[in-house]
Amino acid sequence: MRLFVVDAFTDRAFAGNPAGVVLLDEPADPAWMQAVAAEMKHAETAFVVTAAPGAKPLRWFTPEVEVALCGHATLATTHILGGEQVYTTLSGELRAKAEDGWVELDFPSDPPKPTEDDLSEILPGTEIEYVGRGVENLFAVLPGEKAVRTLEPDLAKLKTTWTGRLLVTAKGDDTDYVSRFFGPGVGVDEDPVTGSAHCVLSPYWSERLGSDTLTGHQVSARGGIVRTRQDGDRVRIAGQAVTVLSAELHV
Repeated sequence: MRLFVVDAFTDRAFAGNPAGVVLLDEPADPAWMQAVAAEMKHAETAFVVTAAPGAKPLRWFTPEVEVALCGHATLATTHILGGEQVYTTLSGELRAKAEDGWVELDFPSDPPKPTEDDLSEILPGTEIEYVGRGVENLFAVLPGEKAVRTLEPDLAKLKTTWTGRLLVTAKGDDTDYVSRFFGPGVGVDEDPVTGSAHCVLSPYWSERLGSDTLTGHQVSARGGIVRTRQDGDRVRIAGQAVTVLSAELHV
């Protein structure tokens, strides 16, 4: 089987978010896919059945669990396959297109809903402007970019919440918004660049800033740029990618 490592949401190697991509001729055993993802140790590894007629089955695994939606590994998969792709996934049918050095993903919009979640112990000493929930994530808006960049959440306390995942964001200094994503509940303490998080970020910031087309910067140590376009109940998420490794998987 062909195996690739792709840095997603970046135009240079060793930045953005690395994802494993495994090309399959037929569906694989979930336990085997989980073992491969644990061996790869990336935030997510994607497994796609390339021989499938029509839409291609696509699944994503962290080193610990299968996830229902992953943006950067879908971008990485489309970067490898090229052209226009249709995938069947746990989140329904997803479409993606590689063109002119960019990959655009067509994902479901997930506008956050305000909640009374108390994040004071997870984000001690941090001023929080807004707390909400997406389908899978806690969501917090902070006063500015510096607060997001310097944030040190209590990951042990976050892991005990209903989701174990937290998306934090603020208006950006040089981009429309900045963000970081923490997911100890799924085995990823901090994800470098999180495509699926922009299903939440895009509707929130599009409404707040009055524009459907935005540019976000996920300000992790590796960092990455994500372009978003709000399209009704869908979000068009675009980024670049670089292949850093191609290999053969023997087991």
